[in-house]
Amino acid sequence: MRHLIPSYIRVPVIFFAIAGLIEYFVDSGDQPAFIEQPIILLFLVLVLLVLIGIEGIVSSMDNILFQSLDEKGKERYLASRTKAPQFEKVNALYAKLVGKHKPIEEESEIILDHNYDGIKELDNNLPPWWVYSFYISIVFAVIYMVRYHVLNADDQFVEYEIEYAEANAAIEEYKKTAKGLVDFNTVELLTETADLNAGQKVFEANCVACHKADGGGGIGPNLTDNHWILGGGIKNVFKTISEGGRDGKGMVSWKSELKPLQMAQVASYVLSFQGTTPAEPKAAEGDIWVEEGAVNTNTEATQDNSDTTTEEVTEAVENVVSNN
Repeated sequence: MRHLIPSYIRVPVIFFAIAGLIEYFVDSGDQPAFIEQPIILLFLVLVLLVLIGIEGIVSSMDNILFQSLDEKGKERYLASRTKAPQFEKVNALYAKLVGKHKPIEEESEIILDHNYDGIKELDNNLPPWWVYSFYISIVFAVIYMVRYHVLNADDQFVEYEIEYAEANAAIEEYKKTAKGLVDFNTVELLTETADLNAGQKVFEANCVACHKADGGGGIGPNLTDNHWILGGGIKNVFKTISEGGRDGKGMVSWKSELKPLQMAQVASYVLSFQGTTPAEPKAAEGDIWVEEGAVNTNTEATQDNSDTTTEEVTEAVENVVSNN
């Protein structure tokens, strides 16, 4: 069955099948495996050389076998090799693209008269595929010139700027729903029970030693009042957890221990303590925090505002505690 598929089809198919399997099984990140790992490129080159070598050896063996046959055997052999009607059109197209040219043995018939320093020129025909490619390049050049130099279409620099702006817009849109990519500027208060449950686990594992389980404060400040040393609100609390507190006497940075989503979850859980009454509350520290846009008429109004901004989170946490 081997002779039914020409070697110029068989070799590329086998080669790309092997390359595809390597790409599938090798985890190489965003780029192809042979770019990330040059050893794979070397392996693929060796595979290609081996395939070509095998084809050459098999072809040589076929020729030796053919020469050893008698006349009837040669006729049957040739007849069997022509039973590939599914590739007749492909072979015809290949022959048409290659074209007709004089073999080396007959080149003496097409040597031109003029020569220079012993160098002579052959008047051989160019392969049709080369001629067609040349014509196509001329047509492309004319279209390119008219489009970009006559009609002044967007060049590659303008297209780059457009695509860059579109990509940035897509990234920002993706960040709105990708909790794992949040930072100080994009973090938002999380109110879902699953997020608050996760934040509670992080808090109990890392924060209770300084702030107590009910947020009343110990070594660290009280988290239940409306006074904040480094600012309240989800963005400031997230930043404090990520970057740490005051130098030398504040909380350490947790960004190397916690993922952005975990810091957003525990920050949301911390804000749920606002307005609650701990068993042994520590004295207030820092300044009263008023959410941006709120009107601060007096301390009582500020406390009411703090309760309002965290009402949803507090209710959700109460549900979490009761479920636990």
